[in-house]
Amino acid sequence: MQFPDYRLRRLRKNENFRRLARETKISVDNLVYPLFVVGGKDVKKPIASMPGNFQLSVDNLVKEAREAHALKIPALLLFGIPDKKDEKASGAYAKDGIIQKAVKVIKEAVPEILVITDVCLCEYTSHGHCGMVEDGRVLNDATLELLAKTALSHAQSGADMVAPSAMMDGQVAAIREALDENALEEIPIMAYAAKYASAFYGPFREAAQSAPQFGDRRAYQMDPANADEAIREISLDVSEGADIIMVKPALSYLDIIYRAKQEFDLPLAAYNVSGEYSMIKAAAQTGWLDEEKTMFETLTAIKRAGADIIITYWAKDAARLLNK
Repeated sequence: MQFPDYRLRRLRKNENFRRLARETKISVDNLVYPLFVVGGKDVKKPIASMPGNFQLSVDNLVKEAREAHALKIPALLLFGIPDKKDEKASGAYAKDGIIQKAVKVIKEAVPEILVITDVCLCEYTSHGHCGMVEDGRVLNDATLELLAKTALSHAQSGADMVAPSAMMDGQVAAIREALDENALEEIPIMAYAAKYASAFYGPFREAAQSAPQFGDRRAYQMDPANADEAIREISLDVSEGADIIMVKPALSYLDIIYRAKQEFDLPLAAYNVSGEYSMIKAAAQTGWLDEEKTMFETLTAIKRAGADIIITYWAKDAARLLNK
């Protein structure tokens, strides 16, 4: 096929042609909306580095859940910020912890929406690391028990799915065993399977108040230079019982999303993280970019790479436009 007999522009000349020929389509069904929950009442504290996002008390979280459900967003992903932190992350698995309270209230108020809970310890530890610390080292095996306790407490509070993000070896297996032993074998696990040690997490750490107090997370999160290792990480999580696999971040790791989709026959999630969101927001606020067009181009790229599920802070904005 050659010009002039074959002209690719024929199917681009107006929006209806473009719609008919479009290969990749974003749906509201693909979206998960991440939210940050804190204690207190009537709290809606703006997150300076993430315009349009807030730390929310449970009462305001319910309002967000209702709005998300009305927009046909299928799921929320919850991050908790406790009133107190300690070295053992006790707020993560407390029966009356902030996430445990939030899950119960949301499932009572908006039972139709799926509630996914992030399972990590960084928001709950006084040192800000994702696991137990001894002599300046983050301990892998000692952390597994606490991650399992945390996931179990979330599921017992009514969470529809748990999402371990600590990047501890064996975390999926530990959580699967704890759930199964407590008659919660129907609770799925969305594993942060290939989670990179990324600079794009900066705004999130403000939002979740989870920055490490010493060192960094490169000893347990993945080296951004490694691709083959991501496949090994995902393979292990699949073998341990993950129901959904995730790549995080998304935009700088579209090649990893593509490879994961080619190699694994499981639903694939990608996290369009805070830094990816905030840099576009900042450029749009200066007038350098059209936010709506850039948002859809970003989400389309993630979907085109192979993601079935996109976790994004644009979930509501995208849903409003997709529902028109």
